[in-house]
Amino acid sequence: MNEVPILEMRNITKEFPGVKALDEVTFSVKRGEIHCLVGENGAGKSTLMKVLSGVYSHGNYDGDIVFDGESQQFSNIRDSERTGISIIYQELALVPEMSVYENIFLGNEIRSGQLIDWNETIRRATEMLEKVKLDVNPDAKVRSLGVGKQQLVEIAKSLSKDVKLLILDEPTAALNEDDSDNLLDLLRDLRDKGVTCIMITHKLKEVIAISDSVTVLRDGKTIITLDAAKGEVTERAIIKHMVGREIDNIYPPRAHQISDEVVFEVKNWTAYNPTLRRTVIQDANLRVKKGEIVGVAGLMGSGRTELALSLFGNPHAYQISGELFINGQSHQFKHPREAIHAGLAYVSEDRKGNGLILMQDIKQNISLANLEEISNLFVVDENAEIKIAREYKDSIRIKTPTIEQIVRNLSGGNQQKVSVAKWLFSKPNVLILDEPTRGIDVGAKFEIYTIMNSLVEAGMSIIMISSELPEVLGMSDRVYVLSSGKITGELPIEEATQESIMHLATRN
Repeated sequence: MNEVPILEMRNITKEFPGVKALDEVTFSVKRGEIHCLVGENGAGKSTLMKVLSGVYSHGNYDGDIVFDGESQQFSNIRDSERTGISIIYQELALVPEMSVYENIFLGNEIRSGQLIDWNETIRRATEMLEKVKLDVNPDAKVRSLGVGKQQLVEIAKSLSKDVKLLILDEPTAALNEDDSDNLLDLLRDLRDKGVTCIMITHKLKEVIAISDSVTVLRDGKTIITLDAAKGEVTERAIIKHMVGREIDNIYPPRAHQISDEVVFEVKNWTAYNPTLRRTVIQDANLRVKKGEIVGVAGLMGSGRTELALSLFGNPHAYQISGELFINGQSHQFKHPREAIHAGLAYVSEDRKGNGLILMQDIKQNISLANLEEISNLFVVDENAEIKIAREYKDSIRIKTPTIEQIVRNLSGGNQQKVSVAKWLFSKPNVLILDEPTRGIDVGAKFEIYTIMNSLVEAGMSIIMISSELPEVLGMSDRVYVLSSGKITGELPIEEATQESIMHLATRN
C-alpha cells in the first residue's frame, strides 16, 4: 500500500438551514487501501461523500479537496467521475428493464461516429463482468438478477469509467451473508489491483474483516482514524468513538419473568401465493407468551416476511389455511385493520417504502395507524395529535427539534423510532418487528433494543424477525427457524447458537 494519500479533504464544513452537518472535517485516504467510514446515523458520512462526489458542488461548502495530487472544485458528479471517483449508493441506480450491458455503459456510451457501437459495448461489458467475477449473460435484463448480482453490475459500471477511487455507501445492507462475503472478497481483489475503496457501513463485523483504516465521524466532526495494521481496529474501540462512551453489552439485559400465559398462537398455518403459484408458508405452528421476545430466523427467501404479512391481515392476498389465536380468541383477518383492532401490529422491514410517509412530518406518521382515536366525525383533532406525538418523542427519545420535522430528514435510527411509535400508538398486545435495526448504527440499535426490553417488561409480546444471528441470540427468549417456508425447529435461547440456527435454516 502506498503511504501517499490519494485523497485529502481538509476542514470540510457543510451547513443546511439550522444544521451544521459537517464541522471542519479532515479526512485522508491512502492510495490502494480499503478505508471504512463509520459513525452513527446523522454523523455526516453520506454528506461528506456527497461533497467529495460533486453532489454538493464547490461553493456550497467550505474547505478543500485534493485528489490525486491536484486541488479539485467539482461542480457536479460528472466532474468527479472524470477524475476517477465513482460512488455507489445503497439504492442502486440501475434501470431494471434494460440489459446488463446497457446499464454498465448508461450515460457513458461507446460511440462510432454519431451511433452507439453495440458490438464494442457488449465486448467491453463482458470484460467488466469478468473483472467483478459475475457470470451472467450481458443481454440479461437487470430485473432478472438478484440484489447481490445487481450490486456487482453497479461495480462493473464504475470500473468501466476507469475508476481510481470507489465509494460504496452501505453496499451489503440488502445482501444475504453469502453475497456480502462475495462482495468483500471482490473489494479485496480490487484493492490488490490498485483500486482505492471507501466503504460506509454499520456492520462492524465487516469493518473489522476488510478495513485497512477506519475513520469515525460523530456529530459532523472527525473523531479519530484507526490503523488496522497497528491493531487499533476493534469493535470495542469503534463503538467507543462512535457513540462517545463505552457500550460493554450492545444487547441490554432484561430482568423480568416471562408469564406462562400464551397470548398469540398459530396452528397449521399455510399461505399460498397465487401470483408466484407456490406455497410460501407451510404448516407453521408458533406461540408467544406474554412478556416474551420470540426470534424468527432464517436465510433470505425462507419465508420470514411472508409469515408476518400473512398473519397481519394478509395484505398480499395469500390463500390462507390454519388457525390464529390472540388471547385465546380465534381470528380470521381479512384486512390489516382487523388485525390492528385485535391487538396485533407489524413494523415493516422497509420503513421508507412501506413503514412511513417520508414527505409527512413526525406527528402525522405517528398518528397514522390509529387515527380513529384522535378523530371526531372524520376530522383529526390536531391538538390530540400533537400531544400524542410529543409523548412518543419523549418516551422513545426521537432526536428532533420539533415533531413538525419531515420524516425523510431524520436519520435512519430516528426514522425507525417513528415507525415503532406509529405502531405503539395502535396499542398492540403483540408487536411484530421485521428487521428492527436494519441500516441503523450501533448506538441507535442499543436504543431500539432498550425500547424492546421496556415494552416486554410492561407486558407486551414481541415477534422479532432478523437476518442478524447475533441480534437473534442477544435479544430473544426463544427462537423459531424457517427454511423454505417451513418451521424447521424451535430453540430455547439457552440451546441456541449460530451453528444450531444455521443447521436448521439450511434443512429442507
